[in-house]
Amino acid sequence: MASFISIYGRAMADVVVDRGLDAARVSSELQSIGSVLGESAELRTVWDSPSVASDQKLGLLDAVAKKLGISREVRNFVAVLISNRRMHAYSEVAKNAIGQINERLGIAEAEIVSVRELGAEERRRLEDQVTKVTGKQLRVRYALDPKLMGGVVVKVGSTIYDGSVRGQLQRMKEQLTTIS
Repeated sequence: MASFISIYGRAMADVVVDRGLDAARVSSELQSIGSVLGESAELRTVWDSPSVASDQKLGLLDAVAKKLGISREVRNFVAVLISNRRMHAYSEVAKNAIGQINERLGIAEAEIVSVRELGAEERRRLEDQVTKVTGKQLRVRYALDPKLMGGVVVKVGSTIYDGSVRGQLQRMKEQLTTIS
């Protein structure tokens, strides 16, 4: 990883922590800008081009920020990246910034996959259990996977907690094949 990526990520994390900004909102805004960049080759070209005047680039940024409802702090962060010709690495910088923000605030990104939609009480209990295990505040995304047969799979960072029926059957199979 290029050293500038973590420098910019740390700077954004500093702003979020020092100003007490809503980390979830900042993360969402950074991802929104990333989505727009991913969808528009023209925008990437304009923001990366040395032949486009800086005031035109920033005017375009202001229009995008207004349309997306981006906060002043995130807009300024993107403006610095544009001015320093670092937009080619935007996705890596944004990912690093979100990671550093989460780390500093004790937030873990989690994905909970189940075979069916979980009710509010089931979600609350499950999130409480995962919070106790990780010791972190969770930002949870839910997904469905009919292949699980039952139970849930929880992914927190690179750690997977497999409580699915499919996972239990796989573990039983492994145990049975090792018994000789």
